[in-house]
Amino acid sequence: MTLEEVIRNGEGTIVDVRTPAEFMGGHVAGSVNIPLNEVPSRVEEFKGMKTPVLLCCASGNRSGQATAFLGAQGIDCYNVGSWLDVNYVVSLVQK
Repeated sequence: MTLEEVIRNGEGTIVDVRTPAEFMGGHVAGSVNIPLNEVPSRVEEFKGMKTPVLLCCASGNRSGQATAFLGAQGIDCYNVGSWLDVNYVVSLVQK
């Protein structure tokens, strides 16, 4: 299933792992902000999210780290890269 299909079908949870300051500067509507440094201590919260968990950040680096960690915890998650790219897909789906 593609990112567009997941978003179009209302599946999954978009999680932005940038800092709160970065998140406040712009983010995907409806996304959740869990900074990368908080990911390990919030695993149970991720386990309760609607899956798949779609992780984004500024470039895909931090979301890649979060994806590797959460995947090792058995969480259905994907690194979807830059929040700007995700935002673009969301805008296409909402048309």
